[in-house]
Amino acid sequence: MKRQHSIALTALLYSGAALAHPGHAEGALAGLLHPLTGLDHVLAMLAVGLWGAQLGGRAQWLLPAGFVACLAAGGALGMAGYSVPLVEAGIVTSVLLLGMLIGFAVRLPVGAALAVVGVFALFHGFAHGSEMPAHDNGWLYAAGFVAASAMLHIAGLWLGRSASAHGRWLRGSGAAISLAGVWLAIAG
Repeated sequence: MKRQHSIALTALLYSGAALAHPGHAEGALAGLLHPLTGLDHVLAMLAVGLWGAQLGGRAQWLLPAGFVACLAAGGALGMAGYSVPLVEAGIVTSVLLLGMLIGFAVRLPVGAALAVVGVFALFHGFAHGSEMPAHDNGWLYAAGFVAASAMLHIAGLWLGRSASAHGRWLRGSGAAISLAGVWLAIAG
């Protein structure tokens, strides 16, 4: 079981290395690949699924669904050319804070947890929307990055539910995500 988790996480973490070559995709495929090429996005999406699994109940589905809805709204703002301050800081903070919430097993009410992930989703969505290639179809591109994000949420949820009997593994994953957030803040 441990080996399966390691293989899945390794594949997700290194997926960006193989896909980070610009100019090979358009439309939905470009949108699908874009979130997978950034460690910050991959970790935040996995963390939403992990935290949802850790909270259990309705949160395990509402957190990813709420994130996806706010991600789409943020993407629309980015595509429309609006300006949102501190986008990169918000993205890095999402990795750091979501990791801490998992690592410390913080149990917020579902509404408060939704508000946390919703704010972070706006930053992630805005970044993806504003980075859309100029020649791309906005709807197809958005469908791609929303689908990729949802798949990462599902992977995090699956990993979290698989590890629910191993609370230390789940909390350790949160600590590792949080440390990666610190590294992203320093390196960025």
